[in-house]
Amino acid sequence: MAPKGSERTVKRVVAENRKARFNYEIVDTYEAGLVLTGTEVKSLREGKANISESYATDEGGEIWLINSYLPEYLQANRFNHETRRRRKLLLSKREVNRLQGAVNREGMSLIPLRIYFNERGRAKLELALGKGKKLHDKRETSKERDWNRQKNRLLKERG
Repeated sequence: MAPKGSERTVKRVVAENRKARFNYEIVDTYEAGLVLTGTEVKSLREGKANISESYATDEGGEIWLINSYLPEYLQANRFNHETRRRRKLLLSKREVNRLQGAVNREGMSLIPLRIYFNERGRAKLELALGKGKKLHDKRETSKERDWNRQKNRLLKERG
């Protein structure tokens, strides 16, 4: 057990949406819990989930994760879960209202960034509020990334 004063933040990332930061300008991030069944948690612990094509939406005062892929747990037999079912996200009322306002008024999107297990072993989703990037913004991002890579190579060569 870790000493009381030390900060122990062990996050084991299960699934990550790597294209999200390229396709969207991230404004704010939130940590949300997931309502999962037992076989979904076991499947997540195996680490084969995929959230690259998923998104979140608000319906009836709740936030839902749609189109996320959690493969079936092989040892579950007939008690297995659906792989692409809608999953409810657990957020506080204030956060839900803030997200609904941003989506409805400002035209922003709710993008899942990654699923991970926190230090208590709970499955969490990092949810981002973002605006879609235009094509010229994406080009600018890629130019900047290439320049930084080239700059690091030159600095490494010269010492």
